[in-house]
Amino acid sequence: MLDRITSMQIFVKVVAAGSFTGAARLMALSPTMVTKHVTALETRLGVSLFQRSTRHLSLTEAGRLFLESCQRILADVENMEQTVSEQYREPRGQLRLNAPVSFAIRYVAPYLPEFSRRYPQVQIELGLNDRPVDLVEEGWDLTLRIRNLTVSTLRARKLAAVRMVICASPSYLAKAGTPTHVDELQHHNCLGYTLSGNNSASRWHFGDNGEKTVSVSGLLSANNGDALREASVAGAGIAYLPLFVVSQELQRGQLIALSLDYPTTPGPDLHAVYAPGTSIPLKVRAMIDYLAQCYGPIPPWETTA
Repeated sequence: MLDRITSMQIFVKVVAAGSFTGAARLMALSPTMVTKHVTALETRLGVSLFQRSTRHLSLTEAGRLFLESCQRILADVENMEQTVSEQYREPRGQLRLNAPVSFAIRYVAPYLPEFSRRYPQVQIELGLNDRPVDLVEEGWDLTLRIRNLTVSTLRARKLAAVRMVICASPSYLAKAGTPTHVDELQHHNCLGYTLSGNNSASRWHFGDNGEKTVSVSGLLSANNGDALREASVAGAGIAYLPLFVVSQELQRGQLIALSLDYPTTPGPDLHAVYAPGTSIPLKVRAMIDYLAQCYGPIPPWETTA
């Protein structure tokens, strides 16, 4: 089996190099040895893999089919070896993790000490940004995003669902009244989140599929959920925010969740997003698995609401 794998590796190198001598240089073998491996493959398969001439080397139809299979099998072998090997290796090195500000403060930073206890060889750099970041250009290993993901070369894993809630302080409701229909929100001071993918500062969506849209206005909008939460707690108006931003305030009675005639529209899921590649670095995989454990099966912000 080892000889077959080696022969397949040499065959792929011959194709990549465009010649037997080129493959020999890449693999630090003699041209004679490269020829023996390819000849052994052709003998075993009973087909010619290359059309040979004095100046040109090209694949036959059988060679093209065999190349596709070799590439797939060799990738599987590499992944298998790495998976087994990683069971006996420890994550190490610097891990650059990026996350939204409000979420990171409450549901990332408090969990990192336990991760560091489990993996003391990993040094974490935590970056807080509400704007989308470019992993490749900015050099992040992993980012947490709460948004609908577009088609991308990046890879992602869902960590948790995010529920939205519309709420206000008892003092604001005592002064302005408690709305029971979404259309009544037009007459209230509504605090707008300017970076939301679902709700703009002037248009809020309701219903399971966002089928109901209401025009809203208010004296304050911001690009950070924490700022809107604090303003709402202080009685500034009604906020439409992810539950994780306001769960503790709801539990303490500083904010009250409103029951309207339309439900809030589900928020985008929380995803761990990382760069593409044949394998995930062990430090990145460890962090993703750890956070998935922290946020599931029931997210902690649901248990405190």
